[in-house]
Amino acid sequence: MTLEHIICSVDDNSAAARLNIVSGSALLTINGEEVIDIIDYEKLCTNEDITVEYRTPDGAKVKAFLKKELYEPLGLNFADDLIGGIRSCKNHCLFCFIDQMVRGGRETLHVKDDDWRMSLIMGNYITLTNVSEAEFERILRREVSPLYISVHTTEPELRIMMMKNPTAGLINERLKRLAERGIGFHCQIVLCPGINDGEHLDRTLGDLKALYPHARSVAVVPVGLTAHREGLYPLRCMTGGEARETVARIEAMQKEMRKKYGEGFVYASDEMYIAAGEELPEYGNYDDFLQLENGVGLLRKFERELLEALSERRRPILPVKKRYDAVSGTSAAAFLQELFGKLKPYGIEIKVHPVKNRYLGETVTVAGLVSARDIEEQLKGRLSGRALLLPECMMRANDDIFLDGMRLGELQKRLGKKLVAMSAFDGGAFIEELFNI
Repeated sequence: MTLEHIICSVDDNSAAARLNIVSGSALLTINGEEVIDIIDYEKLCTNEDITVEYRTPDGAKVKAFLKKELYEPLGLNFADDLIGGIRSCKNHCLFCFIDQMVRGGRETLHVKDDDWRMSLIMGNYITLTNVSEAEFERILRREVSPLYISVHTTEPELRIMMMKNPTAGLINERLKRLAERGIGFHCQIVLCPGINDGEHLDRTLGDLKALYPHARSVAVVPVGLTAHREGLYPLRCMTGGEARETVARIEAMQKEMRKKYGEGFVYASDEMYIAAGEELPEYGNYDDFLQLENGVGLLRKFERELLEALSERRRPILPVKKRYDAVSGTSAAAFLQELFGKLKPYGIEIKVHPVKNRYLGETVTVAGLVSARDIEEQLKGRLSGRALLLPECMMRANDDIFLDGMRLGELQKRLGKKLVAMSAFDGGAFIEELFNI
């Protein structure tokens, strides 16, 4: 039975409007193909010659031919989002962060999605383990690119063990098929000490390197562990020595790839360098910053943008001291404190307060996972600046709720201090916001 998608509106002066398709009609096929979701719709609409089959509001079937510009939108809007529900994860990864979350916080933190369509649209990382062969053929046929794939290891048996899913062993075959069809993909490796590191990591990177340039980049991040792992696989955090060894392996391949292809290809996250106690690579070592969502090069990018924006500001003739407090996770606090020291000639002083993560466990050190309760308990009565600056990544995107469910206004009331959410990923925007407080 052919899927029918109810049309709620038609864009004015669009290709569909020229066909006299009206609201209340139902899309049936495009070029004779069934439209399963938004991926099919967008891909099939790119052609110049289109045959649209639809059902009118009174039930009549109509097949109409249309000639339009290449990539010109068809102009249909639908009653649903043409996704049909986000596909959930079918794995039981031994390092799954969601399994370690505290109950009672934001509900969205407990959702396990693993939807290749959202990988294409939003850049979400997927495992490809819940994709049937027929669905994988659709990925190849639609030539969706780029995808973002959580690889972790290319050794089939080891990946099955890590994900507790027998289809996890198909990773090499599927990555090769993607590359053969010219589909690009970015890769992620969550490194668990004693499991997929060392020689296992070398093998994985070697397999991915063989798929370059279709394998566009690889991020290697240390496993994140909370204090809430009751009944879960006995994992541990990386030691400083293990992190240094991992960085050395990654930099060795970077050197090889940069010499051969002019770019590094594989990158350790900022968190990995901090765990290793090593200096972050220079700005230019991150090439096009393809793995920012994994925290790869985030600090160097923020630093460069901040300093460039600051250089365009005029220094006051008489320094007017504006003092602020700022909150950070423990891993980046020292870096940020040194960076914010560059603001002093402009009459601005910022004291960075590293907040220990007691909500999830002190081994969780990134700012984006700091809770409002930890900020309150550790900073109340200690703030002397005119406002407390918080990275906006501590709250849900486009919202003011922290991961423990407290809202910004409630935390401000409890601290008795003005709170200002600041850009966490764009140093230039941070300076603009800072000077406009």
